[in-house]
Amino acid sequence: MKKLFKGPAKFVWIAVLALLIVAGCSDDGSSEDDGSSDDATANDGKVNGTLEIQYFVGGYGDSWWKEVIGDFKEKYPDVEVKEHAGPNINEEMRSRWVSGDPPDVVYIDGAGSSETQMVEDGQLMDLTDWVKELEVDGTPLMDSFIVPPSDYDGKVYSLPLVFDTWGTWYDKAWFDENGWEVPSDFESFMSTMGSIQEDADIAPFVTTGKYPYYFLRGVLYPAFGAAGGDELLTSVIKGEEGAWSSDAVLEVMKKVEEMQKAGYIDEGFGALNHTQSQMNFLLHKNAFIPVGFWLPNEMSKDKPEDLQYGFIPSPMNDAGEPMAVVPDLRPLAIAEEAENPEAAKAFVEFVFTKEYATLFSEHTGAIMNLKGVDLSSNENVPQYLIDANAMINDPEKVQIYHKPHPMSADLETPISNSLVSLMLGNISAEEFVEEAEAAAKEYRNSQ
Repeated sequence: MKKLFKGPAKFVWIAVLALLIVAGCSDDGSSEDDGSSDDATANDGKVNGTLEIQYFVGGYGDSWWKEVIGDFKEKYPDVEVKEHAGPNINEEMRSRWVSGDPPDVVYIDGAGSSETQMVEDGQLMDLTDWVKELEVDGTPLMDSFIVPPSDYDGKVYSLPLVFDTWGTWYDKAWFDENGWEVPSDFESFMSTMGSIQEDADIAPFVTTGKYPYYFLRGVLYPAFGAAGGDELLTSVIKGEEGAWSSDAVLEVMKKVEEMQKAGYIDEGFGALNHTQSQMNFLLHKNAFIPVGFWLPNEMSKDKPEDLQYGFIPSPMNDAGEPMAVVPDLRPLAIAEEAENPEAAKAFVEFVFTKEYATLFSEHTGAIMNLKGVDLSSNENVPQYLIDANAMINDPEKVQIYHKPHPMSADLETPISNSLVSLMLGNISAEEFVEEAEAAAKEYRNSQ
């Protein structure tokens, strides 16, 4: 199986992840000036006129964006920047995209956004040739990414700004207090959840049913990687014929069914959004939750003082096999119908520097997708990241897998609906793979 990080790249990941810091959770912010860009000035190749930027505000906050945009304005005083931001910005701006009047630059993250769907709908500019001209401190940008951009048949439509990874979180102090084993495979995962259910009288596992992709990306993706490597992961994401009805996928879904039948999945998860499920986790109403590395920052105001974050790759792998990690990227893109493409390109180029990568870590407690960023002067290194770093970079414990690009929303939505039904016990694993295969066929026929 192909490993994502080899040689020097692996050591970059070790250095960068180990040196992450946790910042306080920023205000979610709000949408600013949601009007159209009728007054955008068409320019003649110069960086001027009106530049509209859309960015989702969630667990990473918005303070980094504010600083970067402020600096960009200083460098390009002839550009008027209009920000469209907030936790619901994807829905608020949907009509602009549908009507062919999108903002110039978009950060693709959060509910209601889909990079692959936007590519399929022809909404994003082809950056393949342009990105080859960009450099970071004298090094080609394409050689500076920790993980390369999504590949759409050899074309590049977005540049991965944020590097993250999903996994399963637990309260290390609570586990130590109760003597619960931190699982390393599915067998020990089930055993530990049984102990927690008996000792604490709770459903050990919680996730958000409002956004089923948390479970899909945080649990199933690594499970598919562990079961069939990059090949299986790629085939299910692309909806290839026979992928979802394969024996390997059925085996994974039987594990989910086993969790449900044992009563380990909180039966109320279907009504929870992501912050509600995370709050239940913090309050010890549940013990395990699949989330990305933004969790501590997003919930910093609600964290009990004695809770100690613990992180493991979701333990869906078989005993004796390494745990699986699938990197998760949040990209920056330019609209195909951008009113001001020159200013948009200037902003994207402005963002991808080591200076702003360092600031991103300071503001968010996460990392930008750039190699060689020195964070050694930062002293606030959270213990959970130190532990996660040691685990993730132990090849005997963890294997890293690579998805080709995000799953299209046209496929992810029906898959997610069937997944919720399975996790509620309304359908069997066999029925799930039948529904998923049918959804994949419909998706392929629509392309």
